[in-house]
Amino acid sequence: MQGLKENKNQFLLLVLVNAFVGAMVGMERSILPEFGKTIFSLSAASALTSFIVAFGISKAISNYAVGILSRKFTRKQILVTGWLLASPVPFILMYANHWNWIIIANIFLGISQGLTWSTTVVMKIDLVGSKNRGLAMGINEFAGYLSVGLAAYLSAQIASQYGYSFYPFMPGLFFVLAGLVISLFWVNDTASFIQRETEQSTIPILKNIWASTSWKHRNLGSVTLNGLVNNLNDGVMWGLVPLLLIQRSFSIAEVGVVAGIYPMVWGISQLFTGKMGDHFCKKQLITVGMLLQALAIVFLVVFTSFTGAIIAAVLLGLGTGLVYPNFLTVVAENAHPTQRAEVMGVFRFWRDGGYVIGALLSGFLADSMGLNGALYSVAAITAVAGIIANLRMCCTLKLFWRSQECIPAL
Repeated sequence: MQGLKENKNQFLLLVLVNAFVGAMVGMERSILPEFGKTIFSLSAASALTSFIVAFGISKAISNYAVGILSRKFTRKQILVTGWLLASPVPFILMYANHWNWIIIANIFLGISQGLTWSTTVVMKIDLVGSKNRGLAMGINEFAGYLSVGLAAYLSAQIASQYGYSFYPFMPGLFFVLAGLVISLFWVNDTASFIQRETEQSTIPILKNIWASTSWKHRNLGSVTLNGLVNNLNDGVMWGLVPLLLIQRSFSIAEVGVVAGIYPMVWGISQLFTGKMGDHFCKKQLITVGMLLQALAIVFLVVFTSFTGAIIAAVLLGLGTGLVYPNFLTVVAENAHPTQRAEVMGVFRFWRDGGYVIGALLSGFLADSMGLNGALYSVAAITAVAGIIANLRMCCTLKLFWRSQECIPAL
């Protein structure tokens, strides 16, 4: 039987697993750009963000692969495989003697993230059904991104005490071991829930999953575009903001605080914003979230103090928290249960492709027009995406403010 309360034990196990998934990304989030400058003497922004390109490409492809693999393998098998592929990452980062090893580590990390995070999301949706789906996604993303923030802060603190090499990546050994053991021995597969939901579902089958999810379907296409832009600006935050703050003479510890606050606020806020999506019009929550992100990025440039950076990080976290769980619930409520994994895979392919576009674009813009110009450009792109969502999407639940109900057709 589907339901959050009815399956709370398995749901909480998957939440814990996703926390360790997020921690794997967080451990390098606040320190890797400066790590490249300090240890390997890299200077160009495009070179320093190359690890994000590697991460984004591999994660986007593995996200899409989850949908394909789900035809032949169980959710649990895919989840365990993702953790096995994560196991070399801490060792490669700890013993890397060339920047190319960092690229390789992030390829493994990206593949692992795609398989593990996508699978935990789909498994939670399988468990809870349509009721409280927004709350479930909020809890899931809360755990993942709170862990990103905590791990980012932890690695920055370790780096400030012991340097950038070896020691900041040691916590990754625990993250991998814990995630793998829980997934292998305690997490159960969710195939039986899919069968029951399929018998009751009235959601139409999509004729072309790729085209509908990428753009043609008004709701799915709009959240896919905004998901891509959201991760585009997240890739910029990951790659350029530590460089911007170091340029402003912030200490390593201060950079860690700013880099950690953003995903922590992002994570905590989703406990509330996911539930909001169960009651209010999602398109307007998404629009407000994207516009708030754009404003935060502008603030990050304008306010040069440590306090200003913290305020910008909080606003950026709130804006991202508004959109993230609601992206997932829009996908879930517009995808037939038998197509859910594939639709989610296509959405997450494009969404995490935003990391690649963001890294390439920000590196090019930063090298050609400076860090401030790059951030202003990304803020404008983010605002435009939010406006498109408001113009194109349909409301499928109660209205937050005046809007027209419509059928999410082509």
